[in-house]
Amino acid sequence: MGENHQGTGNKEVIMSESRRHIRSVHVHALNILTGAFFLAGGAVVHGQPAGGAAKYPSKPIRWVVPSTAGGGNDVMARLIGAKMTQHWGQPVIVDNRPGAGGIIGSDIVAKATPDGYTILIVAGGFAINPFLYKKMPFDPVKDFERIVYLANAPLVLVVHSSVPVKSVQELIARAKSRPGELNYATSGVGTTSFLASELLRYMTGVRMVHVPYKGAGATAAAVISGQVHLAATIPNATVPHIRAGRVRALGVTSSKRLGIIPEVPTVAEQGLAGYEVVTAFWVLVPAKTPKPIINALNAEINRILQMPETRQEFEAIGFTPVGGTPEELTAVLRSEMARWSKVLKEVGVRPE
Repeated sequence: MGENHQGTGNKEVIMSESRRHIRSVHVHALNILTGAFFLAGGAVVHGQPAGGAAKYPSKPIRWVVPSTAGGGNDVMARLIGAKMTQHWGQPVIVDNRPGAGGIIGSDIVAKATPDGYTILIVAGGFAINPFLYKKMPFDPVKDFERIVYLANAPLVLVVHSSVPVKSVQELIARAKSRPGELNYATSGVGTTSFLASELLRYMTGVRMVHVPYKGAGATAAAVISGQVHLAATIPNATVPHIRAGRVRALGVTSSKRLGIIPEVPTVAEQGLAGYEVVTAFWVLVPAKTPKPIINALNAEINRILQMPETRQEFEAIGFTPVGGTPEELTAVLRSEMARWSKVLKEVGVRPE
């Protein structure tokens, strides 16, 4: 009996050891397969780069806006940044760095550590700076990675209420009869408002005095207060003042009328066929930012752009969400550079 009991005990010990060995083999095999999957895929799940990389984001993100508060870039960054903070649980801090048509803020990001914690929002004028300045501190293609095409927005050509014109044609007539008398604000050389003004000047031959500011918010404030006679600026900064009678809207710069002010005709409708300038907003990061982080930012911003709430917020201020892949934005950037290079040569603008 004792011998049989001892034999039974040995068998139980052996079976227990066997089961532990089998479990160990299974766990080891699962670890190998899981590691191989992530190493092969480099996937990003819920904003976390796989393959052993640290969770992203794990600290606050700095979003550089290369213009003053209140402009289109600033509004976009704050709207999207707030939703990123809510979803990711990490603060997105907007850092306004205006000046030199967006070059100052853009250069800060170009030279930042490429770890996904410094991002940049730019308007479409970003693509033309190489054709305006002989010496640029960065290359708009090589020194950045593209994240996503954020949104489009037309500009609104407005005059201060004291300027006695009610249409684009009346503005042209007054400018031609009094060359050099009218002045116009822009957000700086190289910005979309600058392009809109240069295209108007080129197509009509008018002579007006250029007064550059450090962003769309400052540009709108200048014409609203009467510091300048007119400006082409973003809808969200001017529509409330149009309705209050402080400024008068002459036309919108897109090919179609704007939904929030449908009574205002396009500039093209008023005798300038082919006139079209739309502000494009893009998100960039420094060159050499890891691909998993680029993918995480792209996925997060696209998620936000697809929210009905976001579309409503954008449309209320005259913006249209776009979205898409980094590769699509790269193609758009190259296309815009080619387009505006040709236009600026025809207008007579040369690098300084």
